[in-house]
Amino acid sequence: MSRIGKLPIEIPQGVTVDIAKDNTVTVKGPQGELSQVVDPDIKIEVKDGIVEVSRPTDQKRHRALHGLYRSLLNNMVEGVSKGFTIEQEIVGVGYKAEAKGQVLELSLGYSHDIHFKIPKEIKVETKTERRSNPIITLKSADKQLIGHVAAKIRSLRPPEPYKGKGIKFVGEQLRRKAGKSASSK
Repeated sequence: MSRIGKLPIEIPQGVTVDIAKDNTVTVKGPQGELSQVVDPDIKIEVKDGIVEVSRPTDQKRHRALHGLYRSLLNNMVEGVSKGFTIEQEIVGVGYKAEAKGQVLELSLGYSHDIHFKIPKEIKVETKTERRSNPIITLKSADKQLIGHVAAKIRSLRPPEPYKGKGIKFVGEQLRRKAGKSASSK
């Protein structure tokens, strides 16, 4: 039995889980509504405020899907109840970020500013204080979407290994390299 797949998912108060005939699971909560199509082989049951995911056989494919769909459903329940937040820090002299509605304006040392359109499911905020690096905060109920958008923003100027300039996640440990002066002769 899959260690992750056999764990039950507790449904918090204010969250509803509906399973349609075509194996589409819809989760509604205070943060929004998410839906996921589940493989027809995987069986999902909702009883007494708990969602249980089970598989028909021990085939390799069924074992893989068992843990996958349990994790996806758990992320959906957590997302519509609490939501997910990702913070990114922009390190570098003259690097700036500004949110204008659903457009993120980034000045990252290129010859032009970058205008990054954020999906409507994600709320974006920027915070710039004197003597500190600008911080971009992304909030959403969809863990997969927010992770994808955060990775795209980071890819615009990934942190370089010598000075650490670029866009990094808050709390991320970067592998730094020694410069030319540190070489031995």
